[in-house]
Amino acid sequence: MQKIKLGLLMLLVSIAAFSQSQKKKSMKQKILFVVTSHAEKGTTGEKTGYYLSEVAHPWKVLTEAGYEVDFVSPKGGTPPVDGFDLKDPINKEFWENKQYHNKISNSLKPSQVQAKDYVAIYFAGGHGAMWDLPDNTEIALIAAKIYENNGIVAAVCHGPAGLVNIKLSNGKYLVDGKKVSGFSNEEEEQVGLTHVVPFLLEDKLKAVGGTYEKSAPWQTQVTNDKRLITGQNPQSATEVGLEIKEELKKI
Repeated sequence: MQKIKLGLLMLLVSIAAFSQSQKKKSMKQKILFVVTSHAEKGTTGEKTGYYLSEVAHPWKVLTEAGYEVDFVSPKGGTPPVDGFDLKDPINKEFWENKQYHNKISNSLKPSQVQAKDYVAIYFAGGHGAMWDLPDNTEIALIAAKIYENNGIVAAVCHGPAGLVNIKLSNGKYLVDGKKVSGFSNEEEEQVGLTHVVPFLLEDKLKAVGGTYEKSAPWQTQVTNDKRLITGQNPQSATEVGLEIKEELKKI
């Protein structure tokens, strides 16, 4: 009788474990998109925010691949948007998607995010990122935890501003010793904001130990080094999404 009871108990444990395993498989894996809460380019009076195509294009790639996307911003709530071009069909699709329009209009605060829930974190660009992402210690800690849990950290254009102060548990900067890309000094000069932004992203990435890579201005450039995926400019956003998708297949 004792053996029968033990056998039944083991069977029930096996069934419960299998059920839990199947439940996990059926749940979509999640990727966290970071967007800026900063709305103005220095003291110029010019508006900024996250760059719409740098959210919409990777979103398209990753949601079509079966991932769920959440949004976080330093202040939470509705973040400011820049590059608002609905002639771009992917931008239009994202903006008119009720589920995701609601999600980004009610972005999470960092305190509401659990790093363990995400397989990747992606920092979208837009000039606003230069002001409020570098010194946001809460988001930096979330990114470090995701990375050290064998996840992916990615960014595009000015999004890598959010990477420059991320430190790992060994005390080293995330980008130290890794190949990295981001908005170039030449591109910043061409848009006339060299003396407006709080720092030049190319220079800062080098200063914290990154091996900076770039293409000619406004050409696609994506770098992937040890699960750190970065793109140079808006033209690189789709390719960053594709690179995230491919890298996630390996982990």
